[in-house]
Amino acid sequence: MTRVFSGIKPTGHLTLGNYLGAMRRWAEVDQHRADALFCVVDLHALTVDHDPARVRRLSRQAATLLLAAGLDPERCTVFVQSHVDEHARLSYLLECVATDGEMRRMIQYKEKAAREQARGGSVRLSLLTYPVLMAADILAYGTDEVPVGDDQTQHVELARDLAVRFNHRYGHTFTVPKATSPAVAARVMNLQDPASKMGKSDDSGPGIVYLLDEPEVTRKKVMRAVTDSGQDVVYDPQERPGVANLLEILAACEGGDPAELAGSYHSYGALKKDAAEAVVDVLRPVRERHRELCADPGYVEEVLRAGARRARERARPTVDAAYRAIGLLPS
Repeated sequence: MTRVFSGIKPTGHLTLGNYLGAMRRWAEVDQHRADALFCVVDLHALTVDHDPARVRRLSRQAATLLLAAGLDPERCTVFVQSHVDEHARLSYLLECVATDGEMRRMIQYKEKAAREQARGGSVRLSLLTYPVLMAADILAYGTDEVPVGDDQTQHVELARDLAVRFNHRYGHTFTVPKATSPAVAARVMNLQDPASKMGKSDDSGPGIVYLLDEPEVTRKKVMRAVTDSGQDVVYDPQERPGVANLLEILAACEGGDPAELAGSYHSYGALKKDAAEAVVDVLRPVRERHRELCADPGYVEEVLRAGARRARERARPTVDAAYRAIGLLPS
């Protein structure tokens, strides 16, 4: 059976982009067709300056929202990364296989390091090496497929490279994974800055629809979305990124093709109104289920404990094999 792994980082409140770009597909498709593991990757949240209490709070919220989005612990494994030691154990071995040049070519590292340097600051070493930890997250489970957004495909390619290199040097140990992406809305863009993705770590709240926003707040954000010059509604991501983003969001919420949907509209206002209602409708059951789960915190805790046990059972044989292959004495 195909094995799928993916994770979500608790560095901010989860957004419409997280849901349309990843979580909904995990719930509607991946957990039904594969041996699927979904993880709150809290160790990755430590690569930047953070408040410990906030990381804990957001980790719990992210896990609860994964369940609210439809992940079924009877069908898939839901857990928290730091609860499974094999992630950190394997990460160091892969650092011994990766190169400094590979790490410094990672786009997200280059962008974040440049921003910090422009402010006169510096970045943590873990920001440079976290793609190796991400590779360990993937390779520890013999993962076949990694459903990710467009901005993470480079990191999955690194995991592939490290798996091939390790297997070549030390004997076949890891499955070589591949990245998979949804056809529509793989990368939902910021409503106020359609050149940037709708990121949960972003502070520009008006351009970000959070999963737990009240319906009226969601409507206002979509209705105030930046559009483009001109009046005709056309799907052109390069020349009309604002309109294209709204069309992709509407297509992802209701099904359909963004280019075909464009032909149904003669004004930006009508498009915004329909997109706003579609977003409110698609998020309503998630918000309602989240409220129910928050009333039963013991259930979420037990799901995470059971998920961590299953994850350890699956990861440990592969990680132990990697320790033997690379030359370490068994304990």
